[in-house]
Amino acid sequence: MEKELKIRNFCIIAHIDHGKSTLADRMLEMTETVEARKMQDQVLDQMDLEREKGITIKLQPVRMDYKGHVLNLIDTPGHVDFQYEVSRSLQSVEGAILLIDATQGIQAQTMSNLYMAIEAGLDIIPVINKIDLPAASVDEVKQQISDVLGSDQDVLLISAKTGKGVEAVLDAVIEKVRSIETATDKPLRALVFDSVYDEYKGVVAYVRVVDGSIKSRDEIYFLGSKVGDSCIETGVMKPKWVPAKELGAGEIGYIATGLKDVRQARVGDTIVSRDKRNEVEALAGFEVPQPKLFAGLYPAEGDDFPELREAIEKLQLNDSSLQVQAEQSEALGRGFRCGFLGMLHLEIVQERLKREWGVGLVVTTPSVLYKVKLGDGRELEVKTPAEWPDPSSISGVLERYVDTEVIVPVKYMGPVFELFKQNEGELQGQEYLGTKRVMLKYKIPLRELVVDLYDLLKSATAGYGSLSYSMSEWRAADVIKLDILINKEPVEALSVVVRREDAVKVGRIMVARLKKVMPKQQFTLPLQATIGGSVVARETLPALRKDVTSGLYGGDVTRKKKVLAKQKKGKKRLAGSASIKIPPHVYIDVLKR
Repeated sequence: MEKELKIRNFCIIAHIDHGKSTLADRMLEMTETVEARKMQDQVLDQMDLEREKGITIKLQPVRMDYKGHVLNLIDTPGHVDFQYEVSRSLQSVEGAILLIDATQGIQAQTMSNLYMAIEAGLDIIPVINKIDLPAASVDEVKQQISDVLGSDQDVLLISAKTGKGVEAVLDAVIEKVRSIETATDKPLRALVFDSVYDEYKGVVAYVRVVDGSIKSRDEIYFLGSKVGDSCIETGVMKPKWVPAKELGAGEIGYIATGLKDVRQARVGDTIVSRDKRNEVEALAGFEVPQPKLFAGLYPAEGDDFPELREAIEKLQLNDSSLQVQAEQSEALGRGFRCGFLGMLHLEIVQERLKREWGVGLVVTTPSVLYKVKLGDGRELEVKTPAEWPDPSSISGVLERYVDTEVIVPVKYMGPVFELFKQNEGELQGQEYLGTKRVMLKYKIPLRELVVDLYDLLKSATAGYGSLSYSMSEWRAADVIKLDILINKEPVEALSVVVRREDAVKVGRIMVARLKKVMPKQQFTLPLQATIGGSVVARETLPALRKDVTSGLYGGDVTRKKKVLAKQKKGKKRLAGSASIKIPPHVYIDVLKR
């Protein structure tokens, strides 16, 4: 029992590049969880993508032994698209290290995650990182923390890169994060906060054991999916899987379930003993995040559809925020309509499918959800341009707005005002945070936010701007569907929903790009942008011209004219009946913002 009472479960919450993964590295070194010869940067970032981009994408648990205590750390992402990963971590721990960059101060996403941690009742340990940098403003950041948390907070000062002050952080976790209220005599209840698929162990669930205990060969049951199996193995993450005889109440570890169907071990489910399944209540679980962005994923080669389906099923287990629905397209064949949390989420999913499963993809235009009101009183939820009803039947369109909080240095206010003006932002208020930074509150259409506003903000503020947002009300939208036609045939994968006043400009840009990237055919190819049947932009792709007169020599010029006339007639006939094959890269090149 003594062992369980000395468990401390905590996570690190911070903005991107404030040093979460570096602090975790130093902790693993100091607790000798990872041998010095195996140590590398970003130890807990297991994916190549995380290392390349320098960001955390997946939450990652690790167990450390320190001064007679068991410290369970969950490293969390900082990007706004992966806030769902943070929310799951917060429900699995009792404490949180609030890590803030001494050169940048508290950022918008940090505030958002901090409020979630406070609502969850976590013990907060404020820590200022990068104090050794010349641009560090320690006193100013301390004041920011004091304004948010109250003046009685002890703030720890560290340099995660050099290790200075990190031992004090570990001591603070033992001292300030409350010990676990263990209940090993109760029936088993374990909360699944993440899960992965392993070829040898089947579905492996990462769990926080709330009540009771579990060991290998115990018969288990998932209350949500209503499936049971025998537990193959229990263990802890150090950070590799290390088998353990038993997981007790309060511990964080893994359970190899033996299940083969990835949909049977959902994040947020409760694992119980099979014989007690009718006697215990399920744990609260997690609220499933609603997608903000929709796009179609199709295999570049039609024969690869079975591989794409299997890859997406496995990816869904590892990424429960990805929503998927099969669909059929005339132009692209069989594929999937997927819901994402933002453009970075879409980019990561696309890259993982390509790298981990070798699937080449065609990705259709990203779009947001619209509510379209019809003349007969019905209301449709439209996720894609392909679902857009006939313009004559539409009586109105609603779109989602979001409340956005943007924190920027005062000197960048001008570019930020201009950026939000271009993206239909409505300034709701502003609040100065000290003398150098300001929080701007905007209301903005979701369609403007999700595509690339985050990147544009970073560019406009030299990387110092940050934003967080929450969903707001539905409002009337003046948007229309813009169709792209190749050889007078609509290509639904290139259709987009745009603001009415931008439609002509967007149409011209798209057909101009299409002319640059579309391969030439044996005949002249008209490229058109249309709104409700009316052409608003056009380009013409010239034909590949074969020199059919090269075999002629001498004689009357009328011989050449006859051969050229015959070629022209053939091209005209071909243009009326030919099927145009569009290479996958064309879709990607045309749809780039």
